[in-house]
Amino acid sequence: MDLSQSQSSNLSLGFITHASPAVSAAPNHRSHIADDSITFQIDSRVKDQSHPVPPIPLQLMDKQTEENGKEGGESMDEERDVEEFRILGHSMCIKRKRDTDATSSSSSSKSFRVTSSNENLLGLESRRNAIRAWGNQGLQVADPDIFEIMEKEKQRQCKGIELIASENFVCKAVMEALGSHLTNKYSEGAPGARYYGGNQFIDEIETLCCKRALTAFGLDPENWGVNVQPYSCTSANFAVYTGLLLPGDRIMGLDTPSGGNTSHGYYLPNGRKVSGASIFFESLSYKVDPQTGYVDFDKLEERALDFRPKILICGGSSYPREWDYARFRQIADKCGAVLLCDMAQISGLIAAKECASPFDYCDIVTSTTHKSLRGPRGGIIFYRKGAKPRKRGLLLNQGDGSDKYDFEEKINFAVFPALQGGPHNNHIAALAIALKQVATPEYKAYMQQVKRNAQALAAALLRRNCRLVTGGTDNHMILWDLRNLGLTGKNFEKVCELCHITLNKVMVFDDNGSITPGGVRIGTPAMTSRGCIENDFETMADFLLKAAHITNLIQREHGKLPKAFLKGLENNKDVTELRTRVENFASLFAMPGFEV
Repeated sequence: MDLSQSQSSNLSLGFITHASPAVSAAPNHRSHIADDSITFQIDSRVKDQSHPVPPIPLQLMDKQTEENGKEGGESMDEERDVEEFRILGHSMCIKRKRDTDATSSSSSSKSFRVTSSNENLLGLESRRNAIRAWGNQGLQVADPDIFEIMEKEKQRQCKGIELIASENFVCKAVMEALGSHLTNKYSEGAPGARYYGGNQFIDEIETLCCKRALTAFGLDPENWGVNVQPYSCTSANFAVYTGLLLPGDRIMGLDTPSGGNTSHGYYLPNGRKVSGASIFFESLSYKVDPQTGYVDFDKLEERALDFRPKILICGGSSYPREWDYARFRQIADKCGAVLLCDMAQISGLIAAKECASPFDYCDIVTSTTHKSLRGPRGGIIFYRKGAKPRKRGLLLNQGDGSDKYDFEEKINFAVFPALQGGPHNNHIAALAIALKQVATPEYKAYMQQVKRNAQALAAALLRRNCRLVTGGTDNHMILWDLRNLGLTGKNFEKVCELCHITLNKVMVFDDNGSITPGGVRIGTPAMTSRGCIENDFETMADFLLKAAHITNLIQREHGKLPKAFLKGLENNKDVTELRTRVENFASLFAMPGFEV
């Protein structure tokens, strides 16, 4: 066969092989080349006769045929199956495949295709498995460093006595919700009005949580609304300010050294603004009477009428007595202010009806959701809605004579989108669980025990000649004035911490009205959650007095200054002995939520 007579001199057909030049140049040597190693190339260039392309011998055969050709008696048959021809001057030869060869080649091709397909599938599955392995690793495997630190914190909680008034231990169900798949969902907006799809069940959870919040505090949904999305009580308070005020408007709350919270506005003595409430709004504080520790309502009223705040705030972080909400209402009405209560510390007692309720007098009530409520860490806002009562002073932004509250839209808009992004759905579910418990008789009994324990601890300290701010407590906390023992709150707090007793230092007023860091705040909810009762808090009082004695000895020997005092704590035998006693005592009580 001769195809050298091309009809078009502008085309050339070339064959590129992997055979070495030496082998290709040998006229009588046939290179055995796999089919997939041969490529065809067509050039449109005009053929240059002065540089002719040398002929390249080509044999097409598969591996199995080649091996069979090595066997005896096959060479003559092989020669008969070869046909030579020329294409554009290139000498070619093709070996025809026998039927057996064709079958073998087809089988080989199928085998190759199956192998290639399997390899692709294995590659995809390998990538999938790698992602799955990352996503399904437990904490101990995924991050042993964090796991180890968390285990140490678990042991600290179990072996120690927790007396910080704002801390508590949540139940197992709350922990399960917090660590659940709900953290995966993004749900900006409100139930029925989300910015993302797939929120039908998230809506159910948040709606149920709101319903339970109103039920827990005995509120009529016709007269009260609630927002459960704030990340903290500080966020909740700032949302109220943002929704109802303009920048620079005035607020008035309890002075921080008097037991108030910085989110109600606070300036340092040098004039520095500590809180965002003071940065964006103008704040003025009222104080407690330094002689009694109670809120001085006469001075409060006088200052409020001069200052004319648009929001008057009652509630605080370190106030061990009842709040006179009726008196606050009278003052708010006189100066035309909205009355806001921050019940973060005592919300559990209020829900259990173990102390006075702000809902009878206040326009807006905020709270944390942990502390005495024993829920997850977050915030909540209750606000009045519907018709206003007739006998009430003009409320904020109600100067148009409207007879209905307009807090709902303003506060909800302030929470989102003004201040926050998507709510923490795992927190909202956990809060719903806690609020369901709050409405039970068992929770009421728990809060009654919290209150009895606080009174027992206060009585035990008073019998040991300790000085308490206001002389006692009406709720879950006591303020211990350490000045008559010659101690500072900071040094006593440090000694207690090394002995595995946690509490926190507070400022107190001296007899001249000056602020001194001479006290500590002690609360009973956390240890009550572990099953402690009055007799157990008598034992804790002994531990606290021993810690005070150790603090006094170190201060006498090394002084009160931090560096010298800390040196005196190094390898202190008294500290070691008390820590052992504390750990042995704490180990007697079960830990809610997890096993040790």
